Amino acid sequence: MNSTLDSEEVVIVSMNPGSGATNRRAVVDQLVSALERCDFDVMLLTDIDEVISVAKKHFGERLRCVVAAGGDGTVSLLANRLPNNTPIAIFPLGTEHLLAKYLEITAEPETVAQMILAGNCRQLDAGRANGQLFLVMASCGFDADVVQRLHSNRDGHIRHWSYAKPVISSIKKYKYPKIRIRLESADGKKQTATSRWAFTFNVPRYAMNLPIIPDADPEDGELDLCTFRGGNLFRGLYYLFAVLMRMRHSWTTSKTFRFVKLTMESDGEVPYQLDGDPGGVLPLEIEVVSSGVTVIVP
Repeated sequence: MNSTLDSEEVVIVSMNPGSGATNRRAVVDQLVSALERCDFDVMLLTDIDEVISVAKKHFGERLRCVVAAGGDGTVSLLANRLPNNTPIAIFPLGTEHLLAKYLEITAEPETVAQMILAGNCRQLDAGRANGQLFLVMASCGFDADVVQRLHSNRDGHIRHWSYAKPVISSIKKYKYPKIRIRLESADGKKQTATSRWAFTFNVPRYAMNLPIIPDADPEDGELDLCTFRGGNLFRGLYYLFAVLMRMRHSWTTSKTFRFVKLTMESDGEVPYQLDGDPGGVLPLEIEVVSSGVTVIVP
């Protein structure tokens, strides 16, 4: 894609009305106006089925890109349902938009419009977990239990303090079942591991910018796994301190792996989450999808 503009090019803005801490319709309208000033034919849609239908209609001819106006989950949803190689632009409205932070994309309407006009694209890897694509991370255990509890009682926009009640509930009720893991690396080497917490990263970002695997690279054709073996809240707080102090690599109770395929199983009920949205419970199969998503970047 280049910056030679056909005035008939279509930009679809897919808005998730529930993303972020507040209603962001006004700033989305500003983005639409900025795109129209760039002579794009702009369609603002909130129904995902309509977004996919219109994108397929114009794909390969007039479609410039689809704008994901929402959080990380909005981007993942579009990546899962759009035709392969559909350019996705991010307008970050989520509470924690980790992919946008990694790509240094801000929620400035004029800046995002100019980014779309310039049309610089990157092919990023994705992970496929039980058939569903994720772009940032997947995790199993305590934090996924929190996410599941949050979304099961969600009412309106999510704020940071929205996590307080589900965190307390998970502290009281989550049992930290053991997770059995089988991995395969890019060179065909197979390994096994056990843990009580497991984090898979495509992008080196986690909530509050915690540096769990700071060298994860979404363009290396692999995914990164971090495991913690301890099974209680105090161990979790200890691990948090270690991550913040960048001491994790010196511990025998924490291990990291780079892989292209893995499976996770447990005899207990272990939930997993994908890009901040609940995914289900184990078993879980994850594989890397090399250059699986086209993203417009600054």
